[in-house]
Amino acid sequence: METLVWVLHILAALGVIGLVLMQHGKGADMGAAFGSGASGSLFGSTGSANFLSRATAIFATVFFLTSLGLTYFSSHTDKAVGVMEARKGVVQPSQPLGAVKQAEPEAPAQGGVAGSKSGEIPK
Repeated sequence: METLVWVLHILAALGVIGLVLMQHGKGADMGAAFGSGASGSLFGSTGSANFLSRATAIFATVFFLTSLGLTYFSSHTDKAVGVMEARKGVVQPSQPLGAVKQAEPEAPAQGGVAGSKSGEIPK
């Protein structure tokens, strides 16, 4: 479901970008009055502006709704992400940070050096 919302979100974003770039500014309508050819277009002189603005509003609404949907999905995840994530198997300290005990040194093995496996001193 989240993948579908991502696809719709990207398509809506591309649609808004394309439709905004295709629209004319306010000063472009004056050129159509003096014969620039916009009045002979598929939608007429004002039909294209109405169609493009309505389509932009629809795509912007879809973009807004998919943004809300993606926000919902990101806030309801089971996996923790970030620096403070809680990992399974990690034991939380039961003591405050200032009360850390010093580790006691290992007792040496019989007749050997602490940490040696054989118990003999190497020659």
